[in-house]
Amino acid sequence: MSGYEKPSRGWGFCAPSPVLLLSLLTAAPLGLLGEETRQVSLKVISNAPDFSQNLLHIRAVGTNSTLHYVWSSLGPPAVLLVATNTPNSTLSVNWSLLLSSDPDGGLMVLPEESIQFSSALVFTRLFEFDSTNMSDAASRPPGKSYPPYSLANFSWNNITDSLDPATLSATFRGHPVHDPTGAFANGSLAFRVQAFSTSGRPAQPPRLLHSADTCQLEVALVGASPRGNRSLFGLEVATLGQGPGCPSMQEQHSIDDEYAPAVFQLDQLLWGSLPSGFMQWRPVAFSQKQGSRDSAMPCQSSPLHPTLAYLLPQSPIVRAFFKTQDHPCAFNLTFGAPTGPGYWDQHYLSWSMLLGVGSPPVDALSPLVLGIMAVALGAPALTLLAGGLFLLLGRKRDSEYQSIN
Repeated sequence: MSGYEKPSRGWGFCAPSPVLLLSLLTAAPLGLLGEETRQVSLKVISNAPDFSQNLLHIRAVGTNSTLHYVWSSLGPPAVLLVATNTPNSTLSVNWSLLLSSDPDGGLMVLPEESIQFSSALVFTRLFEFDSTNMSDAASRPPGKSYPPYSLANFSWNNITDSLDPATLSATFRGHPVHDPTGAFANGSLAFRVQAFSTSGRPAQPPRLLHSADTCQLEVALVGASPRGNRSLFGLEVATLGQGPGCPSMQEQHSIDDEYAPAVFQLDQLLWGSLPSGFMQWRPVAFSQKQGSRDSAMPCQSSPLHPTLAYLLPQSPIVRAFFKTQDHPCAFNLTFGAPTGPGYWDQHYLSWSMLLGVGSPPVDALSPLVLGIMAVALGAPALTLLAGGLFLLLGRKRDSEYQSIN
């Protein structure tokens, strides 16, 4: 499988077209589909006595539905997303089958007839490029390519140690099993997972709007020594199509950048027609832990393209649940550009995404933008009204004038 494909249109780091104004005025805020609140629980399922082999099960129960997120570091990091039409569906794990060469039936959501939607994401490889002599930020590949890190060959922490029920979060943290150059001697790659019981917005950029039907992932590369002077990093993501084709990718544009300054774009991967499953992110990453406009880096995505299952590192939970992987698809994300903020600043890189079911959350126009629009549109209207009243009163005075002759 090729490392990179032709880039999709735009980074989202440019001002939006003015023609969006009317459509945004009439577009909502519309109510989000799905449950407003859910009862969320996080549970670590371990393969005793080897507690290094474990799964993180997030169960979000609504009035008449349940969402199951199963996160795994067996093989490459992966997440299985299953939505059912009952609040009583459960996860069943058979470790003997799951770790065997034929894991069919090793992981199931029961009752099977309650399943309304299911898919998976697998994070397969971490790319690295040296962009020292590159001037075109959109070039593919974006610099000299180093051998990629296969995430299936990483060693991961015991997820139990990072489980935080108060914030409904947990973190998978790993490093290569074989690291001959010592690049990860003081570094790690982390996948921080967080669930939500209701709608809201995180305090840190890019401040994606979440609902009770979503789960957030933050990927952070911290402290690893780059192999180039100005290294750019990329992430390969694989998924399963709902038919012979791949899921669709969409770009949404806005005139409002209050929650993610200078980023007017929202990217989405959609499985099937809505409401279905979705992955949502802003095309921006950050080179500092306290994300800000000064540390923002562009995030480019390649087109989603079909691939062959044997070219991808295999995830046991995906093989166990789906049995056959007839329609694997993949795309790449590249973080940063040859110029501007980069991983080289503080040896730090973070990027966030949402995963969920139903209609993706939609940002309404912020009060600040609404106020500016009200002033911009209201001032001319007030001027016309004042002018009309002046003319009307002036004519009335003329009609009341009586000649002394």
